Amino acid sequence: MIASLLPDTVVTVEARDDDWTAPLLSEEEPLVARAVDKRRREFAAGRACARRALEQLGLPASPILAGPRREPLWPPGVVGAITHCRGYCAAAVARTADVRSLGIDAEVRAPLPHGVAELVCTDAERRWTAALPGGHWGTLVFSAKESVYKAWYPVAQRWLGYEDADLTVDPERGCFSARILLAGAEDVFPWNPLSGRFAVGDERLFTAVVVPAGVSGV
Repeated sequence: MIASLLPDTVVTVEARDDDWTAPLLSEEEPLVARAVDKRRREFAAGRACARRALEQLGLPASPILAGPRREPLWPPGVVGAITHCRGYCAAAVARTADVRSLGIDAEVRAPLPHGVAELVCTDAERRWTAALPGGHWGTLVFSAKESVYKAWYPVAQRWLGYEDADLTVDPERGCFSARILLAGAEDVFPWNPLSGRFAVGDERLFTAVVVPAGVSGV
């Protein structure tokens, strides 16, 4: 379902059953050497999806290492993102000639755990999520901010907390806008506010943000 939120220039691959136990490349093994089994399975599925996506771009299946905040390090000329939640994993990649940065996220469709909304949502976001039918809108805010962060960090190289973005959502059109609240954000990331799309399925919800190449700002 994430693929439907992204332009044709982005290649999206979802995990198959065997991806969760796929072997890692030797260079990737140290990244999860001490990880618990759940984390290792998620990591393996994400890398397997990412390598298939790169192959669909016509690139070799090279190791995908991690940066200082565990973000995937893509080959030169490529941007991408990986997401996983219970029973689901996907990767999306694109060439930098087409896309400047992107973020994707998938979450189980359920209310946020008790106390999490206060950490994730601004006061305004808590008000409008409470006014909408269904209990999943707080989780949608969380997911959208995850996608925003994945698009933001590789370009800005600055931390972005949940409270540093303010979200507005159009439930009917399946889109959202995220305004970065950090002082000086436009100096390092002129695409502010960011636009994104979302979809809500029976079991999961999905969000995506794409910054087109060649766009200097909004």
